[in-house]
Amino acid sequence: MLQLKNIRKTFNPGTVNEKKALNGVNLKLEDGDFATIVGSNGAGKSTMFNAIAGTFYPDHGRIILDGKDITFAPEYRRSVYIGRLFQDPLMGTAPHMTIEENLAIAYLRASRNRHAVFSRISRKEKELFREQLSLLNMGMEDRMKNPVGTLSGGQRQALTLLMATMVTPKILLLDEHTAALDPATAAKVLELTRKIVAERQITCLMVTHNMNQALEMGNRTLMMSDGRIVFDVKGKEREGMTVDDLLEKFAQGTGESFNNDRILLSTERGD
Repeated sequence: MLQLKNIRKTFNPGTVNEKKALNGVNLKLEDGDFATIVGSNGAGKSTMFNAIAGTFYPDHGRIILDGKDITFAPEYRRSVYIGRLFQDPLMGTAPHMTIEENLAIAYLRASRNRHAVFSRISRKEKELFREQLSLLNMGMEDRMKNPVGTLSGGQRQALTLLMATMVTPKILLLDEHTAALDPATAAKVLELTRKIVAERQITCLMVTHNMNQALEMGNRTLMMSDGRIVFDVKGKEREGMTVDDLLEKFAQGTGESFNNDRILLSTERGD
């Protein structure tokens, strides 16, 4: 479903602020894979997502999605078939528009009909929105005319998840999408994520700072460091792994111990 071939990206080349953000990333995701990604700050996780989503073009390498080379496809075209959630619940929705209007924009944008953006939402489609919202069990189906800005962070993130998956994307990118939520809300959004991805068999990449989540969610775990993937585990090997095993593999792949207080603290707390 997704192939990254030797993706490289350097920001501010030739200056004192030069930063090699991606340093030869190679990845192949099969259709239906759900891979979690961990790594310290600056490892290249969000930068890799930006390359996939088309926020910038890589300096070198190719990005293949569903057999099509999208390396230099503009971001707005990729948004038709790539769903994405950010860490900040305020991103991904238009706060001054209603819940119904936000869903309509997402639904029409992802429609395979080339003239969909000039269409109007029918009564049948509004009922679909209400039905989908009711599955979130957050009461938003009775607030469809309310501005999104009146929702809590958890409600907005759940709504964004629905917007990103209502028309099943070819790939879903989740960039620490529960990190800014309180533990109870984060657990609810995470369970919604697990359910939606499984039911719709969506190919998914999820960045997390929680090492336990990285081994429990999905079917595959990746670790990144210095702009490259240093470890990739799945199947029976992954099933028997502990967090300590994961940290040891990181050390073997990089020659150094894992050093990120945020991740290690979340591991100790289990949050």
